[in-house]
Amino acid sequence: MNKLLASLLVAGAALSALPAQAETVVIVSQKNPATRMFAEQASQFFLGKSNMFTPIDQAEGSQIRNEFYQKLTDKDAAQVKAIWSKLVFTGKATPPKEYKSNADVKKAVADDPKAIGYIDKSAVDDTVKVILTLQ
Repeated sequence: MNKLLASLLVAGAALSALPAQAETVVIVSQKNPATRMFAEQASQFFLGKSNMFTPIDQAEGSQIRNEFYQKLTDKDAAQVKAIWSKLVFTGKATPPKEYKSNADVKKAVADDPKAIGYIDKSAVDDTVKVILTLQ
């Protein structure tokens, strides 16, 4: 019985050592009148189906980008890239600008009232508004 208890304690300690999954939030400029958005709406901008907002992307290959597209669109980053490639090839859209950090995305969104982006929730400050939280 002591071996079983020790095994359970070790397993519990190992699980608690795993990093908590970060929350990703969709943001807009404080100058943007939007206050809330459904995931289905946000996905329209990040998949090039609407140009009402200008999407701002995290760096290709980044963990936050991969998780964002999986949570928001149920597609992996490669599938999203293929969608944008088709839109660009047919002249229907321009792909989102990419930025290498949460701070860079936040600044780009804060400076453009039409921009929409996503960052880690911990990076939010009063320069942007959270309109959607992805979990």
